[in-house]
Amino acid sequence: MKLALAFLLPIAALAADPLSDPAEVVVAMKKATTFYTTKLAFHGGYASAWSKDLSIAKVEGHEGKTLISIQPPGTTTVGMACLKAFQATGDVQFLEAAQGAAQALIDCQLASGGWDSDFDFSEEGKKKYLLHSDAMAGSASKDKKRNSSTLDDNKTQSALLFLLELAALPESKENKALQACLKFGLDCLLGAQYPNGGWPQQFDTPADVSKPVLKASYPATWPRTFPKEKYSSYYTLNDGNIERIVQVLLRAHELIKDERFMAAAKKTGDFLISAQMPEPQTGWAQQYNFDMQPVWARKFEPPCVTGGETLSAMETLHTLYIVTGDEKFLKPLPAAFGWYERSRLPDGTYARFYELQTNKPLYFVKDTYELTYSDVNMPTHYGFKLEGMDKDIAKLREQTQLSREELLSKRADPTSEKSWTSKAKGVAGKVNSALKAQQPEGYWLKDDEIDAGEFTKHMNAMAYYVEAAKKGGEVFAKLRR
Repeated sequence: MKLALAFLLPIAALAADPLSDPAEVVVAMKKATTFYTTKLAFHGGYASAWSKDLSIAKVEGHEGKTLISIQPPGTTTVGMACLKAFQATGDVQFLEAAQGAAQALIDCQLASGGWDSDFDFSEEGKKKYLLHSDAMAGSASKDKKRNSSTLDDNKTQSALLFLLELAALPESKENKALQACLKFGLDCLLGAQYPNGGWPQQFDTPADVSKPVLKASYPATWPRTFPKEKYSSYYTLNDGNIERIVQVLLRAHELIKDERFMAAAKKTGDFLISAQMPEPQTGWAQQYNFDMQPVWARKFEPPCVTGGETLSAMETLHTLYIVTGDEKFLKPLPAAFGWYERSRLPDGTYARFYELQTNKPLYFVKDTYELTYSDVNMPTHYGFKLEGMDKDIAKLREQTQLSREELLSKRADPTSEKSWTSKAKGVAGKVNSALKAQQPEGYWLKDDEIDAGEFTKHMNAMAYYVEAAKKGGEVFAKLRR
């Protein structure tokens, strides 16, 4: 047996991902950043994708040379990746790139405090928005101006999180424009929270404090056809909106030390507890009206209990337990796990939508958007069936079995050269893939387009690798020899 193991050891060693030279990784990071800042940036910000000849810049739904995207991937995530690169290397090139992206966000912050999906920096385009800067100067007419800050798809949240991290650097302490933009944005976000702790999908004014605080319930009836009602002010969990808000609030509390942010995060947890549907479907809806009953949003988002946002709600509650130690945030989870067990489909997937009270999976007919129980002819633009959920559900269940001390330890940064080296080994494969896929000019492609998401993914992996290699010290150096 010993002979056999000795024979297998070299094979196992060969199977390990080689550790790239951190200096070469930094060169690749600088090349990518140079290309993005000199060839792709507009007003310091970024679109989501570009044609290889750079003639077209794209954001979701439209394109134009003067457009930047706030919705990830785009300005917020490219800026954050550059910031992480600076923190890992200390190289000022990355800091300047992050500062450029931040300036773009400062200049397109809305008077309501947040951001839209994208922004058009052309002279005609800018006139469409009610900007914070214009409102402060008293020079902007409110007539037909766009001023809805959106929390959908991690837009305002990703902007605030990036600005938070940048503003916390010693190099940013005297940047008054950055600090003012961040403070205004955070104050407006806090103002948008409803009395019950919930949040709208969009806001242009502070929340109506007269709204009642109720527990979730089932409507007696609900329309089976799309009613075309405005829903953006309703309590919204769609696409992890609330999970992202809590992430911002907790990080703001950590960096700014203002108790308002922790109070708002806890209040959000109270909302999620109240929003859990009663038996027989102890999950969560995508959106609720002010009576705390599930309602329609878009024409393919019916009143329902959802297989997607339910997990996001559970993970948010679990995070709040870890941070606060308050076990009330754990109490909804067992019933929600039980609902998932009852809702798994025969093919191993979960439905995005389950009919209220019957728990039957709901789908739509392609083109007509007729609500149906059949999955044979669904639209392809939306995930009506969710694959891979079992793994995520099992992971959360495992975490709930750990003590809070164990969970806090797992969230903490490594404390030894050996553990940092282990982290570097863990991302070595991603770094090697990034180096291999990088084009000679410095960018990365997806579907034959230059893609901001690929930049973010690869830059984050490389920055983490460089940081881990540095903190791995002699242990890492010996491993590379």
